[in-house]
Amino acid sequence: MAKRSVVFFGSGPVAAESLRLLSEAFDIEAIITKPTTEDMMQSACPKAPLYTVERRRDLDELIACKHFTSSCGILIDFGIIISSEVISAFPKGIINSHFSLLPELRGADPITFAILSGQKTTGVSIMLLSEGMDEGPLLAQATYDIPKDATTEKLTESLIHISDAALKKIVPDYLDNAIEPAPQETASILGDIVPSYSRKLTKEDGILNWSKPAEQLEREVRAFHGWPKSRTVLAGRKVIVTQAATSTHVEEPGKVCVVNKQLLVGCGNGSTLQIIRLKPAGKPEMDAASFLAGYRQFL
Repeated sequence: MAKRSVVFFGSGPVAAESLRLLSEAFDIEAIITKPTTEDMMQSACPKAPLYTVERRRDLDELIACKHFTSSCGILIDFGIIISSEVISAFPKGIINSHFSLLPELRGADPITFAILSGQKTTGVSIMLLSEGMDEGPLLAQATYDIPKDATTEKLTESLIHISDAALKKIVPDYLDNAIEPAPQETASILGDIVPSYSRKLTKEDGILNWSKPAEQLEREVRAFHGWPKSRTVLAGRKVIVTQAATSTHVEEPGKVCVVNKQLLVGCGNGSTLQIIRLKPAGKPEMDAASFLAGYRQFL
């Protein structure tokens, strides 16, 4: 069977890896991306024509003049608002793969917030794009149990492959009219729940606040591992905490102590965070024992 033709919309590493995988099963008529990710996206699919846009108006103008022949588009992590005119330019619309179980965690950063909120399960939602933020009707959903040690990078990698498998199955079925889109309110596997939203992170999110419970801070370390990174000051030196665990030791918030050769910091609610690995400013990442060997006298 001939490959189905699609136009791909996406920017950044997640979109590039998704495009690379999708190009195995689809004929990519065109890639539409931002100028800053042009090389990355072209490397993911070298033979496809590539167009860059910086804003919504640029995209409207491109779609109006190019007249692509694909019956649908596929959008992953694009970062530009899509107008109704662009969506309606494709007879079957634009299919979006969103990395959460909608209507849970609509918005810009659902993977990080799945870890931050302590969710046990997340997944991928395949939906038709609408002008509302992640409000389009669903075509399918796939679930994934979040590993206890998952960082945002590891979880993202897993969800990329779940998304790819779902799109390769769902898109042809949808184009053959074997699947009908359904409203999130009735079709979500989560049932009738109130929509929730993620937000864009800031650098300030990475500052460790020792008044928070250790359980929350441990999740922050994993969620912020790639960016904005969990930062604090230990032994008078700025450090990035890269791995941590909760401890049963009781200590007041912010107090640093060494118990049974473990580096601990008191947190809120009488809890304690064990710092397992960290990266001092200007130094390579190291385990807590190595850090203590060099800096314990300053604690």
